[in-house]
Amino acid sequence: MGVSLLPKLFGISDLHLPGSTDKTMDLFGPQWTNHGQQIAVNWLNAVQEEDIVLIPGDISWAMKLPEAQPDLDLIGSWPGRKVLVRGNHDYWWQSISKLRQALPPTMYAIHNDSLHLEGINFCGTRGWKIPGDEGFTQEDEKIYLRELHRLELSLQAIRAEGEIIVMLHYPPFNEKGEPSGFVSLMKQYGVAKCVYGHLHGPKGKGGVTGPVDGISYYLVSCDQLGFAPMLIADIK
Repeated sequence: MGVSLLPKLFGISDLHLPGSTDKTMDLFGPQWTNHGQQIAVNWLNAVQEEDIVLIPGDISWAMKLPEAQPDLDLIGSWPGRKVLVRGNHDYWWQSISKLRQALPPTMYAIHNDSLHLEGINFCGTRGWKIPGDEGFTQEDEKIYLRELHRLELSLQAIRAEGEIIVMLHYPPFNEKGEPSGFVSLMKQYGVAKCVYGHLHGPKGKGGVTGPVDGISYYLVSCDQLGFAPMLIADIK
Protein backbone atom coordinates (compact mmCIF):
# COMPACT_ATOMS: atom_id res chain seq x y z
CA MET A 1 0.00 0.00 0.00
CA GLY A 2 1.20 3.51 -0.79
CA VAL A 3 1.94 6.07 1.87
CA SER A 4 -0.94 8.52 2.38
CA LEU A 5 0.41 12.05 2.25
CA LEU A 6 -1.20 14.92 4.12
CA PRO A 7 -2.08 17.73 1.72
CA LYS A 8 -0.23 21.02 1.95
CA LEU A 9 -1.52 24.55 1.42
CA PHE A 10 0.46 26.88 -0.86
CA GLY A 11 -0.05 30.41 -2.15
CA ILE A 12 1.24 32.32 -5.18
CA SER A 13 -0.29 35.30 -6.98
CA ASP A 14 0.35 37.72 -9.83
CA LEU A 15 1.42 35.03 -12.27
CA HIS A 16 0.84 37.54 -15.11
CA LEU A 17 0.91 34.82 -17.77
CA PRO A 18 0.82 36.18 -21.35
CA GLY A 19 -2.73 35.16 -22.31
CA SER A 20 -2.28 34.68 -26.07
CA THR A 21 -0.26 37.93 -26.21
CA ASP A 22 3.45 38.67 -26.46
CA LYS A 23 3.34 40.72 -23.26
CA THR A 24 6.15 40.09 -20.80
CA MET A 25 7.07 41.42 -17.36
CA ASP A 26 10.69 42.06 -18.33
CA LEU A 27 10.41 45.83 -17.94
CA PHE A 28 9.89 45.28 -14.19
CA GLY A 29 13.41 43.95 -13.81
CA PRO A 30 15.69 41.08 -14.85
CA GLN A 31 14.20 38.81 -12.19
CA TRP A 32 11.04 38.63 -14.35
CA THR A 33 12.86 37.16 -17.37
CA ASN A 34 11.09 33.92 -18.35
CA HIS A 35 9.13 34.18 -15.11
CA GLY A 36 6.39 31.84 -16.35
CA GLN A 37 8.95 29.09 -16.86
CA GLN A 38 10.42 29.80 -13.42
CA ILE A 39 6.98 29.43 -11.84
CA ALA A 40 6.30 26.18 -13.71
CA VAL A 41 9.59 24.57 -12.66
CA ASN A 42 9.23 25.62 -9.02
CA TRP A 43 5.57 24.56 -8.92
CA LEU A 44 6.33 21.10 -10.30
CA ASN A 45 9.11 20.67 -7.75
CA ALA A 46 6.96 21.66 -4.76
CA VAL A 47 3.30 20.82 -5.32
CA GLN A 48 1.68 17.37 -5.28
CA GLU A 49 -1.73 16.38 -6.64
CA GLU A 50 -3.35 16.34 -3.19
CA ASP A 51 -2.17 19.88 -2.33
CA ILE A 52 -4.15 23.14 -2.53
CA VAL A 53 -2.68 26.27 -4.14
CA LEU A 54 -4.28 29.68 -3.56
CA ILE A 55 -3.92 32.13 -6.47
CA PRO A 56 -5.26 35.56 -5.42
CA GLY A 57 -5.41 37.35 -8.73
CA ASP A 58 -3.57 38.81 -11.72
CA ILE A 59 -3.41 35.43 -13.36
CA SER A 60 -3.33 36.34 -17.07
CA TRP A 61 -2.79 39.44 -19.24
CA ALA A 62 -5.60 38.26 -21.55
CA MET A 63 -8.47 40.67 -22.20
CA LYS A 64 -11.10 38.02 -23.01
CA LEU A 65 -11.79 34.55 -21.64
CA PRO A 66 -10.86 32.64 -24.84
CA GLU A 67 -7.49 34.43 -24.80
CA ALA A 68 -6.95 33.37 -21.17
CA GLN A 69 -7.87 29.74 -21.86
CA PRO A 70 -4.29 28.61 -22.68
CA ASP A 71 -3.09 30.05 -19.37
CA LEU A 72 -5.94 28.43 -17.43
CA ASP A 73 -5.28 25.11 -19.14
CA LEU A 74 -1.57 25.39 -18.35
CA ILE A 75 -2.22 26.05 -14.65
CA GLY A 76 -4.81 23.28 -14.69
CA SER A 77 -2.18 20.84 -15.97
CA TRP A 78 0.07 21.51 -12.97
CA PRO A 79 -0.36 19.39 -9.81
CA GLY A 80 -2.73 20.38 -7.04
CA ARG A 81 -6.14 21.93 -6.61
CA LYS A 82 -6.12 25.64 -7.40
CA VAL A 83 -8.40 28.28 -5.86
CA LEU A 84 -8.68 31.65 -7.63
CA VAL A 85 -9.93 35.15 -6.93
CA ARG A 86 -9.86 37.97 -9.45
CA GLY A 87 -7.08 40.56 -9.69
CA ASN A 88 -7.25 44.09 -11.07
CA HIS A 89 -5.64 42.98 -14.36
CA ASP A 90 -7.90 39.95 -14.89
CA TYR A 91 -10.11 41.68 -17.47
CA TRP A 92 -10.97 38.28 -18.99
CA TRP A 93 -12.81 37.39 -15.74
CA GLN A 94 -16.33 38.66 -16.42
CA SER A 95 -19.15 36.10 -16.20
CA ILE A 96 -18.50 33.71 -13.31
CA SER A 97 -20.72 31.04 -14.88
CA LYS A 98 -18.77 31.14 -18.17
CA LEU A 99 -15.49 31.12 -16.28
CA ARG A 100 -16.46 28.06 -14.26
CA GLN A 101 -17.43 26.26 -17.46
CA ALA A 102 -13.99 27.07 -18.89
CA LEU A 103 -11.95 26.09 -15.85
CA PRO A 104 -10.13 22.75 -15.81
CA PRO A 105 -11.54 20.32 -13.21
CA THR A 106 -8.80 21.02 -10.64
CA MET A 107 -9.53 24.77 -10.54
CA TYR A 108 -12.10 26.72 -8.51
CA ALA A 109 -13.11 30.38 -8.68
CA ILE A 110 -14.56 32.29 -5.72
CA HIS A 111 -17.07 35.06 -6.43
CA ASN A 112 -19.59 36.17 -3.79
CA ASP A 113 -19.45 32.63 -2.36
CA SER A 114 -17.15 30.28 -0.48
CA LEU A 115 -15.43 26.96 -1.07
CA HIS A 116 -15.01 24.11 1.43
CA LEU A 117 -12.00 21.85 0.83
CA GLU A 118 -10.14 19.58 3.27
CA GLY A 119 -12.09 20.99 6.21
CA ILE A 120 -11.16 24.61 5.36
CA ASN A 121 -13.50 27.40 4.27
CA PHE A 122 -11.97 29.54 1.53
CA CYS A 123 -13.49 32.98 0.98
CA GLY A 124 -12.38 36.06 -0.91
CA THR A 125 -12.76 38.94 -3.31
CA ARG A 126 -10.52 41.20 -5.36
CA GLY A 127 -10.36 44.11 -2.91
CA TRP A 128 -9.32 47.62 -3.96
CA LYS A 129 -7.40 50.69 -2.90
CA ILE A 130 -8.37 51.57 0.65
CA PRO A 131 -8.75 54.72 2.76
CA GLY A 132 -5.34 56.17 3.57
CA ASP A 133 -3.78 55.07 0.27
CA GLU A 134 -2.26 57.86 -1.79
CA GLY A 135 -4.72 59.28 -4.33
CA PHE A 136 -7.77 57.55 -2.83
CA THR A 137 -10.81 59.14 -4.54
CA GLN A 138 -14.59 59.15 -4.18
CA GLU A 139 -14.74 56.65 -7.03
CA ASP A 140 -12.27 54.43 -5.17
CA GLU A 141 -14.52 54.69 -2.11
CA LYS A 142 -17.47 53.29 -4.09
CA ILE A 143 -15.45 50.33 -5.37
CA TYR A 144 -13.90 49.74 -1.95
CA LEU A 145 -17.34 49.56 -0.31
CA ARG A 146 -18.60 47.22 -3.04
CA GLU A 147 -15.63 44.92 -2.48
CA LEU A 148 -16.25 44.96 1.28
CA HIS A 149 -19.81 43.82 0.57
CA ARG A 150 -18.54 41.05 -1.70
CA LEU A 151 -16.22 39.77 0.99
CA GLU A 152 -19.07 39.74 3.48
CA LEU A 153 -21.24 37.80 1.00
CA SER A 154 -18.41 35.29 0.68
CA LEU A 155 -18.06 34.94 4.45
CA GLN A 156 -21.83 34.65 4.88
CA ALA A 157 -21.84 31.80 2.34
CA ILE A 158 -19.92 29.49 4.69
CA ARG A 159 -22.02 26.41 5.45
CA ALA A 160 -19.53 24.13 7.20
CA GLU A 161 -17.34 24.12 10.28
CA GLY A 162 -13.65 24.71 9.82
CA GLU A 163 -10.86 27.24 9.66
CA ILE A 164 -11.57 30.30 7.50
CA ILE A 165 -8.97 31.56 5.04
CA VAL A 166 -9.56 34.76 3.06
CA MET A 167 -7.99 35.49 -0.32
CA LEU A 168 -7.66 39.11 -1.46
CA HIS A 169 -5.77 40.48 -4.42
CA TYR A 170 -5.17 43.91 -2.91
CA PRO A 171 -3.59 44.18 0.55
CA PRO A 172 -6.01 44.70 3.46
CA PHE A 173 -3.72 47.35 5.00
CA ASN A 174 -3.03 50.75 3.44
CA GLU A 175 0.37 52.12 2.48
CA LYS A 176 0.85 53.37 6.06
CA GLY A 177 0.21 49.90 7.48
CA GLU A 178 -3.21 50.88 8.83
CA PRO A 179 -5.98 48.23 8.76
CA SER A 180 -9.00 48.62 6.49
CA GLY A 181 -12.59 47.49 6.68
CA PHE A 182 -11.44 44.16 5.25
CA VAL A 183 -9.50 43.53 8.45
CA SER A 184 -12.53 44.45 10.57
CA LEU A 185 -14.71 42.03 8.60
CA MET A 186 -12.17 39.23 8.92
CA LYS A 187 -11.99 39.74 12.68
CA GLN A 188 -15.78 39.76 12.91
CA TYR A 189 -16.02 36.38 11.16
CA GLY A 190 -13.09 34.74 12.94
CA VAL A 191 -10.79 34.46 9.94
CA ALA A 192 -7.52 32.65 10.71
CA LYS A 193 -5.41 33.50 7.66
CA CYS A 194 -5.40 36.09 4.86
CA VAL A 195 -3.46 35.57 1.65
CA TYR A 196 -2.95 38.52 -0.72
CA GLY A 197 -0.78 39.81 -3.57
CA HIS A 198 -0.65 42.91 -5.82
CA LEU A 199 2.52 44.38 -4.28
CA HIS A 200 5.70 44.08 -6.36
CA GLY A 201 9.32 45.09 -6.06
CA PRO A 202 10.20 47.48 -3.22
CA LYS A 203 6.51 47.95 -2.33
CA GLY A 204 6.38 44.30 -1.37
CA LYS A 205 8.86 44.93 1.41
CA GLY A 206 6.25 47.10 3.13
CA GLY A 207 3.47 44.53 2.95
CA VAL A 208 2.07 43.39 6.29
CA THR A 209 2.94 39.75 7.00
CA GLY A 210 2.78 37.42 9.97
CA PRO A 211 0.29 37.40 12.86
CA VAL A 212 -1.58 40.64 13.61
CA ASP A 213 -4.41 40.67 16.16
CA GLY A 214 -5.21 36.99 15.71
CA ILE A 215 -4.98 36.80 11.90
CA SER A 216 -1.91 35.57 10.01
CA TYR A 217 -1.14 37.48 6.79
CA TYR A 218 0.75 36.11 3.78
CA LEU A 219 1.99 38.22 0.85
CA VAL A 220 2.29 35.82 -2.09
CA SER A 221 3.13 38.03 -5.11
CA CYS A 222 5.32 35.70 -7.13
CA ASP A 223 8.31 38.04 -7.41
CA GLN A 224 8.37 38.33 -3.61
CA LEU A 225 8.65 34.52 -3.43
CA GLY A 226 11.36 33.93 -6.01
CA PHE A 227 8.59 32.73 -8.36
CA ALA A 228 7.93 29.64 -6.21
CA PRO A 229 4.68 28.79 -4.39
CA MET A 230 4.87 29.66 -0.69
CA LEU A 231 4.13 26.84 1.74
CA ILE A 232 1.50 28.24 4.09
CA ALA A 233 0.55 25.18 6.13
CA ASP A 234 0.31 21.42 6.32
CA ILE A 235 -3.38 20.49 6.25
CA LYS A 236 -4.30 18.09 9.06
